[in-house]
Amino acid sequence: MKEFIYTVLEFLMQMGYLGIALGLMIEIIPSEIVLGYGGFMISQGQIGWVGAVIAGTVGGTLAQLFLYWAGYYGGRPFLEKYGKYVLIKKKHIDIAEHWFEKYGAGVIFSARFIPVVRHAISIPAGIAKMSAWKFTIYTIAAVIPWTILFLYLGNVLGSNWSHIKEYAKPYVMPIIIAAVVLGAIYFLFKKTRKNTD
Repeated sequence: MKEFIYTVLEFLMQMGYLGIALGLMIEIIPSEIVLGYGGFMISQGQIGWVGAVIAGTVGGTLAQLFLYWAGYYGGRPFLEKYGKYVLIKKKHIDIAEHWFEKYGAGVIFSARFIPVVRHAISIPAGIAKMSAWKFTIYTIAAVIPWTILFLYLGNVLGSNWSHIKEYAKPYVMPIIIAAVVLGAIYFLFKKTRKNTD
């Protein structure tokens, strides 16, 4: 499986910026790997920073919009049946749905940084018919820093970019903690405002 992933990745990266966007959109390869390789390409002078960030943001956002629209038009039964093709299991949908129901629309931003929930959170947003514009803004706001971080790490690692997951751990954990704290603050703010109305 690992060899297959790297073969697909190398094929995509021959397309430069388009390859980064497509790699994130099809979601067969983890975003950290796609962006890490993109960072390596920056270190080699094959692509530029601005274009890579734009490609990463577009690809990452479109990937989530596909899941949002699948939830919006197909509902939960459709995703339980076909979600496995984009590596989303029923338990992922269960967790994401619980988070969305408990914390509301603001979780779309904070959940982007948390494993397991990160990709599936778009599904309950679609099922709940959340505003597409609001969903897109929250998603872009989270995708941009994620894209920049992994492009930066891939750039720093250079030819060792394939070890990006281990190298990223000290950076990702504080982000996860911050995301959870932000989510809790948003939830408390929303609950307090609801009680005062």
